[in-house]
Amino acid sequence: MNELDAAGIRSPQLRAAYTECRRINAHYGRTFFLATRLLPARARPAAHALYGFARMADELVDNPEPGTDPAASLDRVGDLVDVVFDGGTPDDPVLVALADIVRRHGLSRDLFDAFLKSMRADLQPVEYRTFAELGEYMYGSAAVIGLQMLPVFGTVGAPADAEPGAIALGEALQLTNFLRDVGEDLDRGRLYLPLNELAAFGVSRELLEARRPDPRIRAALAYFVARTRAVYRRADAGVALLRPESRPCVRTALTLYEGILDEIVALDYDILTRRAVVPKGRRLAVALPPLVSVWTRETFRGGRRLRS
Repeated sequence: MNELDAAGIRSPQLRAAYTECRRINAHYGRTFFLATRLLPARARPAAHALYGFARMADELVDNPEPGTDPAASLDRVGDLVDVVFDGGTPDDPVLVALADIVRRHGLSRDLFDAFLKSMRADLQPVEYRTFAELGEYMYGSAAVIGLQMLPVFGTVGAPADAEPGAIALGEALQLTNFLRDVGEDLDRGRLYLPLNELAAFGVSRELLEARRPDPRIRAALAYFVARTRAVYRRADAGVALLRPESRPCVRTALTLYEGILDEIVALDYDILTRRAVVPKGRRLAVALPPLVSVWTRETFRGGRRLRS
């Protein structure tokens, strides 16, 4: 069954909006998009819409169009979010889909305000002294994404019980991105690895910017990888609190993203001038068995409906 039909999305305007979000997800977020294929068909459009909104804001900051003002562009997004929560109709397809998701799942305005606050923090040169400071940024840039997704995944008990796992899910993926993209972030004037933690290994921002192999950098990155793996364990512990049909998606996302850490180790932490990428073959090996299971289940159910 078509995902939009399964989700009960009938309006031509909404179908076009969700289709655009799906395109954005497939283009920019291959790993997450692959994981969304493991969600029930009815839940996939919501996942695409939430990803589409986050990516739209992220692109305005990281890759602004020439001649545009990223701060003004973010302000416009904030204005559109105001329209969404005031019950109006935005003039952007991504926000049209987002408005529908907010209505369907009762998402809190605070989650989107926190997200945009963190996006604005990236408009200036970035560095954080401690994990506590970084945590404030990550709440808006990562934790709220997990919390936004929680109603889409569904829970087997009280949603509040599953929130710590959802927060850990967002943080694990974000911390992995910080490690994978450390070289690219330095090019943008950003450093998300806390300075105090780096200093404990004798590493400074200047040493990282030199981009030369150094045992101190290797030791520091090994520490950050180990610390991030601990966050993955917290996220994995929360999977059991999600609805059973959503668990394969989340477990696959966790496995694929943690695979980036494995690739960083395989590169002997030499990631300042190159990007650690999980090979396509490994991604398929992880995702294919549950994908076949989902396809079989949905095909069987579809056949049963037709026979009935």
